[in-house]
Amino acid sequence: MLAIGEFARRAGVSVATLHFYERKGLLHSHRSGGNQRLYERQSLRRIAFIRAAQQVGFTLTQIAAALDTLPAQRTPNRQDWARLSAQWREDLDQRMRALQQLRDQLDQCIGCGCLSLSKCSLFNPDDELGNDGAGARRWS
Repeated sequence: MLAIGEFARRAGVSVATLHFYERKGLLHSHRSGGNQRLYERQSLRRIAFIRAAQQVGFTLTQIAAALDTLPAQRTPNRQDWARLSAQWREDLDQRMRALQQLRDQLDQCIGCGCLSLSKCSLFNPDDELGNDGAGARRWS
């Protein structure tokens, strides 16, 4: 068992981050007789899992849902990561396609310089906002 300060140092996160993760149900601690938070060493891997998932753009809600698939709050192992990353792969692929499309449209937008809210393929593709009537649609 590691005291919270040592655990935070070894995990590379702040104590406040550990408290936050606990409030979100991503991590759990034990209490000493003096009511100090103590963490199992294996929970360092759980922190690594959370941080890796955040690095590729997953929300804490998505990460919590993934961790909830593990039995009894177990720390993810290699097989768990393989299974979960395979499930996330399609989401990542979709995001990559959307970012590539945005990049390509941004080049077009910079080139055209029209700044037209009714015709802009980047901010208002196919005049979708115009279908809702006249006036501002994004600022309410």
